[in-house]
Amino acid sequence: MSARFDAKVFIVTGGTSGIGFAVAERLAAEGAAVVLGARRKDVGDEAAAALRAAGGRALFVPADVTTEADNAALVAAALAEFGSLDGAFNNAGGVNAYGPVPTLDAAAWHAELAHNLTSVFYGLKHQIPAIAASGGGSVVNNASNLGVVGMPDVAPYVAAKHAVVGLTRATALEVAEQGVRVNAIASGGVDTPLFRATMGTTDEATAQIAALHPVNRIAQPGEIASFVAYLLSDEATFVTGAALAVDGGFTAR
Repeated sequence: MSARFDAKVFIVTGGTSGIGFAVAERLAAEGAAVVLGARRKDVGDEAAAALRAAGGRALFVPADVTTEADNAALVAAALAEFGSLDGAFNNAGGVNAYGPVPTLDAAAWHAELAHNLTSVFYGLKHQIPAIAASGGGSVVNNASNLGVVGMPDVAPYVAAKHAVVGLTRATALEVAEQGVRVNAIASGGVDTPLFRATMGTTDEATAQIAALHPVNRIAQPGEIASFVAYLLSDEATFVTGAALAVDGGFTAR
């Protein structure tokens, strides 16, 4: 595989499994140093070790990205270990609050926004100055397909992901002249451990989710990783402020 990311350094939040790990694996395979941020130290240490065993450069930093201090620590670790920061994939998130809006309590609402929106804000706040100081680069935020369409019974998640799209666009306008690009992906169903834990593992449940996608299947993590890698690369230097569907046609209906 080509080494288009030689001497580049990236942060990947939620980087120890699923889409995040697939992106980290792709970046490391193409020459990048990768800083993985996630909560579980045992899983994180294993993920970073796997990347290093494959010949990559990787560091795991325990991080709860709903806190500003941990986002700042990820950036500081990247600079201390590798000397620069060229980009980030803000991927951490997930659905935790279910049910119609009148049934949800305030704590569930605020927790969902912290997990899926405030985490991205804190990431951008600390990543952008470091990326600009390193000569510019690219940030990709995972907004999910529910960042551009609605779905019942997961309103806090939908609201947070729609806000990630707005945050992406506004931030892209602010930092364009600093040589920093900011984009969002609207990913469809992806076969990850978190997806299966959330949606169920039965053949029937998988078939129902697959049927929502015109291609009649869900994605593999590597399919998302290849597109994120493109957006993080210098091949996408004219792409910024966009929310790009990688969803098997889900949002085209």
